[in-house]
Amino acid sequence: MSLFGDRQAQAGPVVSYNRANEAGALLKPGDFDWQAIFSGGVRWFHSGGIFAALSPTTSEVIIEGMQAAKEAGAVVSFDLNYRAKLWSISGGEERAAAVLDRIVKNADVLVGNEEDLQKGLGIPGPEVAVRSKLDPSAFFGMIDQVVKKHPQVKIVATTLREVRSTNHHGWSAVAWINGQTYQAPATELDVFDRVGGGDGFASGFFYGLLTNEPPEECVKLGWAHGALLTTFPGDTTMATVEQVRAFAKGGSARIQR
Repeated sequence: MSLFGDRQAQAGPVVSYNRANEAGALLKPGDFDWQAIFSGGVRWFHSGGIFAALSPTTSEVIIEGMQAAKEAGAVVSFDLNYRAKLWSISGGEERAAAVLDRIVKNADVLVGNEEDLQKGLGIPGPEVAVRSKLDPSAFFGMIDQVVKKHPQVKIVATTLREVRSTNHHGWSAVAWINGQTYQAPATELDVFDRVGGGDGFASGFFYGLLTNEPPEECVKLGWAHGALLTTFPGDTTMATVEQVRAFAKGGSARIQR
């Protein structure tokens, strides 16, 4: 994947994918011995929409893994991550909604913004471009439809990002957890590399859930980790748990020296 953007531009960056014939796209059901993989115990299984879009078989691998993880007692999560450019070569929005709907039937926890819910699950909602990106009302307004369609889903969460320029973003996060809504504070970020902020949120949020933090704290931990990740080069974290917790309690994403 390549990311192009002007540091002072108001428009969002342009992503170009280079994933043709990659090894992961060749994976198919039966390639993994899930029973052996989970034999030592498993608490959480996570996958996402980008892997689902790579080929006709990758979504089946996800479903197979989810079902095996459920049998082993794990929580199952899925990040919708709707990417129009990837789905355009394999059936477009219509096929994406059908495939992702089958996957989400196996999920307990769902990550995705209102655009993901609309285009990835085919759930009607407000026009996403006309609202402030930090306004959670469009997201929360769609939850009833999500849960009606997928009643086994207990948690739906997402980040909120307002791009002011390529390296200056407004940032927040929200979650619906067992019928209650939670929102992290809004903050301003000086962004070094925006790629991976959403995954940083998801991993910090899951960490909070796995360590039995209160729901509001789980959202703040995800929000804090995603924010910190945007200050590092690349899409993998360099943050410590202590840094994440400090930010979640009202600290700064600036480097601590």
